[in-house]
Amino acid sequence: MFSKILIANRGEIACRVIRTARKMGVKTVAVYSDADARALHVAMADEAVHIGGSPVAESYLRGDVIIAAAKATSAEAIHPGYGFLSENPDFVDQVTAAGLVFIGPSADSIRAMGLKDAAKRLMEKAGVPVVPGYHGEAQEIVILASKAREIGYPVLIKARAGGGGKGMRRVDHPDDFSDALSGARREAKAAFGDDRVLVEKYVDKPRHIEVQVFGDNHGNAVHLFERDCSAQRRHQKVIEEAPAPGMTAELRAAMTDAAVKAAKAIGYSGAGTIEFIVDASDGLKPDRFWFMEMNTRLQVEHPVTEMVTGVDLVEWQLRVAAGEEIPVGQDGIGLDGHAFEARLYAEDPAKGFLPAIGTLHHLRFPTETAAGTEIRIETGVRQGDVISPFYDPMIAKVVTHGADRASALDALAEAVTHTEVAGSTTNAAFLAALARDVDFASGDVDTGLIGRKQEELTTSAAPSSRAVALAALAATGAGNADASADPWSSIAGYAHFNPLARRASLSFGGAEIVAHIMARPDGRFDVRPDGSEAFVLSTDTADTSVATVASWPGHVTVFENGRSFDFAISDPFARATEIGEGTSSMRAPMPGLVKLVRAAKGDKVTKGQPLLVLEAMKMEHTIAATHDGVIQEIAMEGAQVTDGTVLVRFEE
Repeated sequence: MFSKILIANRGEIACRVIRTARKMGVKTVAVYSDADARALHVAMADEAVHIGGSPVAESYLRGDVIIAAAKATSAEAIHPGYGFLSENPDFVDQVTAAGLVFIGPSADSIRAMGLKDAAKRLMEKAGVPVVPGYHGEAQEIVILASKAREIGYPVLIKARAGGGGKGMRRVDHPDDFSDALSGARREAKAAFGDDRVLVEKYVDKPRHIEVQVFGDNHGNAVHLFERDCSAQRRHQKVIEEAPAPGMTAELRAAMTDAAVKAAKAIGYSGAGTIEFIVDASDGLKPDRFWFMEMNTRLQVEHPVTEMVTGVDLVEWQLRVAAGEEIPVGQDGIGLDGHAFEARLYAEDPAKGFLPAIGTLHHLRFPTETAAGTEIRIETGVRQGDVISPFYDPMIAKVVTHGADRASALDALAEAVTHTEVAGSTTNAAFLAALARDVDFASGDVDTGLIGRKQEELTTSAAPSSRAVALAALAATGAGNADASADPWSSIAGYAHFNPLARRASLSFGGAEIVAHIMARPDGRFDVRPDGSEAFVLSTDTADTSVATVASWPGHVTVFENGRSFDFAISDPFARATEIGEGTSSMRAPMPGLVKLVRAAKGDKVTKGQPLLVLEAMKMEHTIAATHDGVIQEIAMEGAQVTDGTVLVRFEE
């Protein structure tokens, strides 16, 4: 076994690898960019090496620098995690040429499966069913559009390299093909450096079911059953589970057999995933599934497989890379119960899941679940860390396990409901709503479920009067441990003639809120928001009737009934400067790069008309006109903007 390995990644997957390595007595080396200097994975590793600037091209994609760091620290092997260089065969060649071990498959295996079009041709030869479509080399728009007509709409344009929903567009009509192709190519080029695509038939009720496979360098290959990843938005997974709901013995046998056959066809070694698209329009049948792609690495959702099989996949990775055989044969791998994983992101579901950067001023995960279930949190951040625009906005993966699907799903719903984050908008309430959705709970899920129910799943709730009162009380600093240092920040204290009182001014969703607060002789407070009854509240944290309240610079967040409500503390000086400002401009909702501009100065535009495309966190976001008007100014293509930068200004 290795004595020391370097982890060429960051965030939760780096922390995940470090935990298993520590359990096995293997020392670890972390690498980090400027933005990650104080990151959790850096603190957890035995050693850490700085490798460059915050953009991935200046750090986590610099294979030569990472290999030099491994050599300098006497690491014997490199674990790539997922993303970044994990599926780059040239990097694998460089690692082996340097005399190091790549903890993963060979460069040849990655090349064989790295491009979706070539992989599909290889699978056809191996007898694995493949989705109907065009997987050829020609990339002229005339040919691709012609193939789309032959296949029949709707079709799916997919980047032939990479994954994660990037470079992917559904097209329902021939008139939309050109724009969809251009968008898919731009996104694929930015994410993978390859703008070539393939075109496939879009399955009407598709289920995304994948099989975990594992091979070694001794000719062995096994499967660890399937995962269902059909709950997706924008072709990105949201909640995954194992095993797949409604799975039949016949379909499982056919899929796992095809998956192992695919792994053996390329002499695969290490952890890999064979992804299938399944037509669920008439139930799950063994003749209605097709190979989509192979991910030649550890998957984000691997914990659900670990929970139902009892296997530590990272430990297997290290053992196989060190030359050992797979620890057990196929007969020694069984299923136990059911598991779910929910991806907690810093994003705003109510705004089309736009990424939301910010500082995690308050971060708390549940530690207990109902009897008979268990919870596992995979995260790479701590309270006080920053969700930056440079990387994926994942905060954590919330994983639950139970004896059956219902108990595991109930545990998941409770876990995300009691997850608390202040400082950044998250999808926690959306995850809880999805977990409690009637169709999802019954197992009637396909990749279009979230899209069909997006409005009801992302509906924002208004805070209760009690939540408003709690926010107002917190805004005064009452009960604040630091109040003694600043007597003007709190209304708690002593007054000789009259009760101490204060007026608190807040805003929520752009609406101003005023509350009147009076200290009581018993140490509690009477809080009366305008237009509401008064509440008698305590700041005693031992009082279980008090909802969790987190105060952070300029804000108060109240967690109530599984939702978080962020109140801004009004600043009268800042408000005064806003008087007279119109709404004649559109601002960037997040930091990013202006990738494409579709309008010009002087153009008359209508509400909803696409004006420009902003690239942020590896995805393209279309910015549309908020109202009719004439453009006075518009951002230039290639401009790097920050959150709040004016993108478009309209004539008055």
